Formats: sequence, structure tokens, C-alpha cells
Amino acid sequence: MHLKQFFPAAALVAAALAVPADADPRQRVDLPPPMREHMLANMRDHLDAIETIARLLAEGRYGEAADTAESRLGMSAMGAHGGHHMAPHMPEGMRAIGTAMHRAASRLAVGARDAEVQGDLAEALTGLADVMQQCVACHAAYRVH
Repeated sequence: MHLKQFFPAAALVAAALAVPADADPRQRVDLPPPMREHMLANMRDHLDAIETIARLLAEGRYGEAADTAESRLGMSAMGAHGGHHMAPHMPEGMRAIGTAMHRAASRLAVGARDAEVQGDLAEALTGLADVMQQCVACHAAYRVH
């Protein structure tokens, strides 16, 4: 996904968030309050990790970007986010998108490591876009309550 493709996707998410709750077409996901807060905290951390990764890539700190992608978003981060406790409360589609995001983050980490050696950011930036694409898909389809 190129930058010009990102902005329409971001606009879609912003539009979905601006819709009144009773008119919101996204599937409502009811969670017990502590789990809802935990999920929201995880999503805020994911967003912070994405910003950190983008900054590290821009600064040429590819190894740090790879470490951040894997440790905070990748497949190895799933346990730290309490996925095994959250999964039973999530619709199957939401779980699938979440797993796809974690897999994309692990591919992003590999792309950043490759950039360390090759100096080519294309694979890392594609990985970053793939991670964000999963976030956009989930936020466009689901809303937690």
C-alpha cells in the first residue's frame, strides 16, 4: 500500500468512527469491561508501535524497527497481549484479522532486517502497510462495547 492509498483507508476509518452508535453499521462486539479496557489499551499500544516503527525506518534504524515490530506486534507478541483470554470473546472474523496483523508484523520485522543488509526499504514499507491494512479492516468491520 502506497501513501496515497493509505489516506482513503484512513478516511474510511474516520468516517466509521464519526457515525452515531445507533447508525453504525459495524458489528458490535460486547466485552466484559476489564477486557474492553485491555483491548483498547492494546490497540493504543499497537498504534504507538506503528508510529515508532515508521520513525525508526525513516531514521535508518532498521534493526530497532525489526525488534519493535516483532516484540510489540509480531507473532511473538500475541501472548503478551493476552490473546488467549480475549479470543473467546471475539467474533471469528475479528480473530482472523488480529492474527493476520500479527503475521504481517512478523513479515515487517523480516523486511526491516533485510533492509539492514540490502538498504532497500520496499519490503519493510510493504510490511508496515500490510499491518496498517489489518488495523483499518478491523476498525471498519467491528466496534467494541
